[in-house]
Amino acid sequence: MDSTTKENISKRPGNQVPKKQTMDKDLLSRDLEWFREVLATRLKLYWDHECEYQDILEVKPPPVQGSSSYASLLKRLDLTFEERLVLVLGLIPHVQPQLLDQFLIKNSTYDKEFTEFGGAVENPHKGFLPTGETCLFVLAGEDVQKRLQYHYLFNQDHAFSVRNILQLERNNERAPFLSGLLKVNEYLLDQILDIQRPSNQYSLDIPAHLITTELNWKDLVLNSQTCEAIEEIITWIQHGDELLYDWEMKGRIKPGYRALFHGPPGTGKTLTATLLGKVARKEVYRVDLSKVVSKYIGETEKNLAKIFDHAENKDWILFFDEADALFGKRTQVNNAHDRYANQEVSYLLQRIEDFPGVILLASNMRSNLDDAFTRRFQSIIHFPMPSSSERLQLWENSFSSHSHLADDIHLEQLASDHELAGGSIINVVRYASLEALKRNSDEIVIKDMQTGIRKELLKAGKTVT
Repeated sequence: MDSTTKENISKRPGNQVPKKQTMDKDLLSRDLEWFREVLATRLKLYWDHECEYQDILEVKPPPVQGSSSYASLLKRLDLTFEERLVLVLGLIPHVQPQLLDQFLIKNSTYDKEFTEFGGAVENPHKGFLPTGETCLFVLAGEDVQKRLQYHYLFNQDHAFSVRNILQLERNNERAPFLSGLLKVNEYLLDQILDIQRPSNQYSLDIPAHLITTELNWKDLVLNSQTCEAIEEIITWIQHGDELLYDWEMKGRIKPGYRALFHGPPGTGKTLTATLLGKVARKEVYRVDLSKVVSKYIGETEKNLAKIFDHAENKDWILFFDEADALFGKRTQVNNAHDRYANQEVSYLLQRIEDFPGVILLASNMRSNLDDAFTRRFQSIIHFPMPSSSERLQLWENSFSSHSHLADDIHLEQLASDHELAGGSIINVVRYASLEALKRNSDEIVIKDMQTGIRKELLKAGKTVT
C-alpha cells in the first residue's frame, strides 16, 4: 500500500487506540424509563386506578438518537412501538431486573402469583423473568382481541425469529407456547451491553471461522488504484450510519456494503479483509464454503441462514473466499436439483442485499461470477499481480529482523526476474528461513531462496528452467 494511503488510514478513528465505550447510558436508560412508565400505565389501567393515559400507546418512546451500540441497533431494526417494547422487556433482566419486581406480588384471593402476568423465577436469578404471556399482558392487558393480534410477534416469519433477535424458550413442550421465557440472542445482548467475550465461548454451529492477523497496513503492498478502492470501503465503515440515519438516506440507499475482490491467489485479498476488520473494530469471519454447499436439497439455504443470522446479530464482517463455488454463474434448469440450486442462489442474493453489515467476496476470476451478484456490489476491486517495484517492497518487508541475507542475494534482481504474488514471496521466505534455522544459522542463502522460488513457480504451473 502506498505511503500516502497508509498515512490517511493511520489517522482514521478505526486505527487509533479505542476509548472504552460507555454502556448506552443515554438511549438505553431512557428506554428503561419509558418501559417503567408504560408498565405503570398498564397496571393502573388494569386495576382501574386513576391514570393520565387511556392507552399505553400514548406513552411515547424516546427518539432514537446517538451512536451507541443500542442506538445503532434500533436504527437498523426500525422497530414498531410494540416490537421495541418487547425488546426492552427482554433486556431488563440483564440491566435493571428490579423494574419487574411489581410482577412478584401475589393474588391475595388465591395466595398465588397472578397468572395473567406470566413470568418465572429461576435460580440463581432472584428476580422475575418475563415470558410471552408477560409481553401480551403489558401490550394488551385483558383485551382478548388485542392479545390475539399481538401473537404475530412470536410467529416464525416475524423479524424477531427470522433475524434471530429474540425468541420464547420453552422448557416443557406440554406447557402453553406463551409460557416460554423471553430470550434475547446472546450475541445481540453482548453487543448492546458492550461485553467483549472470546468467540470460543459461544456455541457456534455455523460453517465459518474467525480470521485475524498480526500485520498492519504497512505490510500490505498494493497499487494506487486498489488502495483508492479500499479507501471507499473504509469511508463507508466510518460514515455509513451517518449517511443512512443522520442524513436520512435509508429510504434511498440499501444498508450495508458489498465488495468483490478478484485477482490471482496471494495478492492480498484475505489480508485486506482482516485489516478492514481492524479498522472497523469488528470480527471477520471466513465462510467455509465446503461446509455451506450441500448435496441435500434445502440444506445449503439453512447453512446460509445460520451464517447471516449470527453475523447480523454479532455485527461481523463476512468474507466469502473462493466465492465461485457458491456465487458462480447459475445453471440452466435441466432437473429438480438445478431448480433448487437456482432457488438457493436467489435466496442468497436477497440475504446479501438485506445484510446491514460488510460482505466481502473473493474470487480468482471475476468472469466466473454470476452477473446478478456483481450488479449488487458497491465495489469491484482488482488485486493484480504486483509490479517489479511492489515485489521488491514485499521482499524487503518479509524477512525477520533476526536474520540477514547472504552477500550474493540481490532482492532487486529477484523482484525483476520472478513474477510472484505476495503470498508466494512469504512462502519462499518461510522456506529459506526454516532451512537457515535447520543449519543453526541466521543467514539466508541464495540456494534456499532459489529452491523456494522454484517450488512456488511449480505450484502455479509455470515452467521452471
